[in-house]
Amino acid sequence: MSDLMPVRRALISVSDKTGLIDFARFLEAQGVEILSTGGSAKAIRDAGIKVVEVADHTGFPEMLDGRVKTLHPKVHGGLLGIRGNAEHEAAMKAHAIAPIDLLVVNLYPFEATVAKGAEYDECVENIDIGGPAMIRAASKNHAAVTVVVDVEDYAVVKAEMEANKGSTTLGLRKTLAATAYARTGAYDAAISQWFAKELGDTFPRRVVVAGELKQSLRYGENPHQAAAFYVTGHHRPGVATAKQLQGKELSYNNLNDTDAAYELVAEFEAPAVAIIKHANPCGVATGADIVSAYKAALATDPVSAFGGIVAINRRLDGATAEEIAKLFTEVVIAPEADDAAVAAFAAKKNLRLLVTGGMPDPNEAGMTLRPVAGGYLFQTKDNGRVSLAELKVVTKRAPSEQELKDLLFAFRVCKHVKSNAIIYVKNGTTVGIGAGQMSRVDSSRIAAWKSQEAATAAGLAQPETIGSVVASDAFFPFADGLLAAAAAGATAVIQPGGSMRDAEVIAAADEKGLAMVFTGMRHFRH
Repeated sequence: MSDLMPVRRALISVSDKTGLIDFARFLEAQGVEILSTGGSAKAIRDAGIKVVEVADHTGFPEMLDGRVKTLHPKVHGGLLGIRGNAEHEAAMKAHAIAPIDLLVVNLYPFEATVAKGAEYDECVENIDIGGPAMIRAASKNHAAVTVVVDVEDYAVVKAEMEANKGSTTLGLRKTLAATAYARTGAYDAAISQWFAKELGDTFPRRVVVAGELKQSLRYGENPHQAAAFYVTGHHRPGVATAKQLQGKELSYNNLNDTDAAYELVAEFEAPAVAIIKHANPCGVATGADIVSAYKAALATDPVSAFGGIVAINRRLDGATAEEIAKLFTEVVIAPEADDAAVAAFAAKKNLRLLVTGGMPDPNEAGMTLRPVAGGYLFQTKDNGRVSLAELKVVTKRAPSEQELKDLLFAFRVCKHVKSNAIIYVKNGTTVGIGAGQMSRVDSSRIAAWKSQEAATAAGLAQPETIGSVVASDAFFPFADGLLAAAAAGATAVIQPGGSMRDAEVIAAADEKGLAMVFTGMRHFRH
């Protein structure tokens, strides 16, 4: 069989009618007979293009509110019949089945229907049956049939047909078949995930992960690794929804760090800024406005902030942008940016400015995935939050009102720091961060040391950890980590509790005059 296969008859049935008329007009000019259904047929006919209704082609009417219209041997036989196979061709002739050489189908908008919060019955009605069946049939018979499921592929098919006198190549048909199977796979995944959610089944027997390529990346974490960015269609504001206003192409590490920064800054209701380096915060602060929050966050660790990611939970203004522009920054992400902010960054050609159109909800449920050898680890997203009423005072001294505010702030930051995590906070600003250490006491000491370094650089008489509060993402297994925090000047502690040595740790806190509260909730992050 020849590599080239002529397109003489096409079946078009699309929900997304973008580019439909131009493509149908091209097919008509090529002498292609067009079959179509419902709204697609009407749109083509209204454009003055000749079209045959599928019901007229099959001799069988659409029925059951349109649920049955293409499920017919004259459709599937036309798609599946093997060209050049004597038996197939004899059967097709006997039953008056005409070959269909091009299938153009995009599916009922199930994902969009679910995303808009539609009722159960409406979601069910937007589960396409005939579309996936035809797509699979055409894709299986890609030796002869060209299948198009994405509107952006109209141009590719048009170019091939123009270059090959109305035919397509086997190479293109294979590529389009692979795209088609990926589309039906993703579609079925979305339906199965919706059913699982409706049933309250967090971990169903089978789970499918699907995504759509958004961006091919230059490389992964390191130059010898290949990488790409896929999106799921879940419109959570962040890197997936972001519009890049300026700057060079985003890298794998940029995307990973920017996501971490934006999820962290979303934790706070007041104007807040988070500065991230290698997925860990090196400064987080709230303030009366964004510019004051940025200055405070930067002061936590100005050395580590160099080449970092800045996330903002308010509209980025010119004054804040001018401050950020004073330091080399890889990415700035915010829900919006005003003209003055854009102008302030204009001279920083490599700085990427992203606007997302909104803030993610830190309370929203979700799932996280991590690959392991031979499989994946799935877990529910850590959207846990501790309220003031849930704190349990375990020491003789109770925290003051300001200490309580700072303790809650510190514990929110803890959730976004790699374990073991120790966070010192004063007046709504991180003043020392210890992350990713194998020993909790080392995290306490590193955070205090970095605070001392920042104080020296700023010309302060003493580190900001003096008079601060401290948060630990998990319990102190021994009193040494708490004692290191006390030595750094902390006056109050927040931690989950639950250690076999809680009594020993509480006694050490009382001896040092510290106030301590237990949360009952741990925030490990690996």
